[in-house]
Amino acid sequence: MTGSPSRARRLSEGWSANLLQMALGIVQQVALVPIFLHYWSNDTLAAWLAIYAAGNLAFIADAGLQFRAINRFLQFKSGVDCDGRTARFYAAMLRIYLGLVAALTLPLLVGAAWWAPSAVFGFVTVWDFDAAFVVMVAGMLWTVPSNLVAALYRARGLYGRPVKVQNAAVLVGQFGQLIAIVATGSLLAVALAYVAAQVVATIWLLTIDAPRLFPYLRTARETPSWRWVLGQFRKAVPFAVAGATDLALLNLPVLLVSVFVSDRVAVAQWGLTRVVAGLLRVLCVQTSHPLAAELGHDNAVGDVQRLQSLYARGSVLVTLLASVVVSGLLPFWPDFFALWTHGAVPYDPVLTVTLLIGTAAAAPSILALGYANYSNRGDLLVRTKGLQLVVFLVLSAVLIPSTGLIGAAVAVIASELLIQFGVLGWIILQKTLQHPLRHVGFLAAVMIAVTLAGWALGTAIRLAVPLAEPLGFFVECGLWLAVVAVAASPLAIESVRTRLTAVIPH
Repeated sequence: MTGSPSRARRLSEGWSANLLQMALGIVQQVALVPIFLHYWSNDTLAAWLAIYAAGNLAFIADAGLQFRAINRFLQFKSGVDCDGRTARFYAAMLRIYLGLVAALTLPLLVGAAWWAPSAVFGFVTVWDFDAAFVVMVAGMLWTVPSNLVAALYRARGLYGRPVKVQNAAVLVGQFGQLIAIVATGSLLAVALAYVAAQVVATIWLLTIDAPRLFPYLRTARETPSWRWVLGQFRKAVPFAVAGATDLALLNLPVLLVSVFVSDRVAVAQWGLTRVVAGLLRVLCVQTSHPLAAELGHDNAVGDVQRLQSLYARGSVLVTLLASVVVSGLLPFWPDFFALWTHGAVPYDPVLTVTLLIGTAAAAPSILALGYANYSNRGDLLVRTKGLQLVVFLVLSAVLIPSTGLIGAAVAVIASELLIQFGVLGWIILQKTLQHPLRHVGFLAAVMIAVTLAGWALGTAIRLAVPLAEPLGFFVECGLWLAVVAVAASPLAIESVRTRLTAVIPH
């Protein structure tokens, strides 16, 4: 659109905001764990991991409305009275969001009073688990309306703006968690600190930032009919299924393991091991989001050539990032895990390798999923993601009670590879690129070569450095990063990048 930032600038701003979001996620899920273990027992840490997963599952309450809104905002850009139609739709959707979270909060409170969460998830010995659980889930429910603001910003090329606000809230919340655990050691206090800043950020985005950036939102007053409201939910169902499946795969296994596995140390082991695979997946998602927004724009305006070029390069970028990260994690994660947990939680090599390799293999399909969301492919989403959720739940019910943690890992990875990659990803590739099979082969070659090279390099460095821990660990990681940086330095040369991108099959 006229006067909007260039594509390169939009992508750069989106990735920079997401990079900070990733760093804060690492602080939350990695750096804070040793501090929590200093003040809490393994049981309390396992309880916090379950509560954290439940809080993330609260975003299922969005019910697909965010991507429904994004696609409508994109459609308004090519029609008459763009601002007026946007304002009216925004006002009507805001009423839906506020009514939805209010309606869900009451049954949450009633349900927690009737069925104590501590009894359901096996944490009756953690005295404030129930209160912390309710605070976390209810608080995260009331951050869901910020998705509407994020949808508008993404459609208008301002992807990084709401992410920056959310990053500030997370940072404040992390300082609050430190103060809470040092001052009280209370699970409830930590949960309050986590959600309070994010709720305040949601209020600021809705009442101050969005109306200031888009003044026409202030005058819009729209009271939607019940028929219109039901229509929005009906059209959002495919996006709801896709979003619920992704949130379930990321967070539900923690709760399922808590229910089916009686050993609380094993629950903590799963939660901590799942962190690294979850962060890898989030890295791929955060890399894909700005790309998917641009792909959605190209699709909306019918620019096929730019769409094919960006999709081909974007899928290689996501695959390359995932492969590099996995190649570094595989040799060094055992030492880090021991330092991270102070040896209080045992390391499971088979579980770690399964989660990391499987997540990296499925990485290209994350861009396919993002593009499907931004190009309004509702039928494809509801069929494939619904099937993926069914496959995951069936495998979890069969495998977790009999094989424990490795069964949970197999359920997650198998559902992603078989359905999200094998069905959804392949369909998107066929409809987007001219040579999809060649492109898949190219991605596989990149992933195998980079993963094996980085893994072998890390193993060689570990054998060559005889220093004791923890100094040895930091020296080994530093050497690995230095060698990888030198190997990747030719990519800084534009002519080299041009030649490399030219060989990517479109």
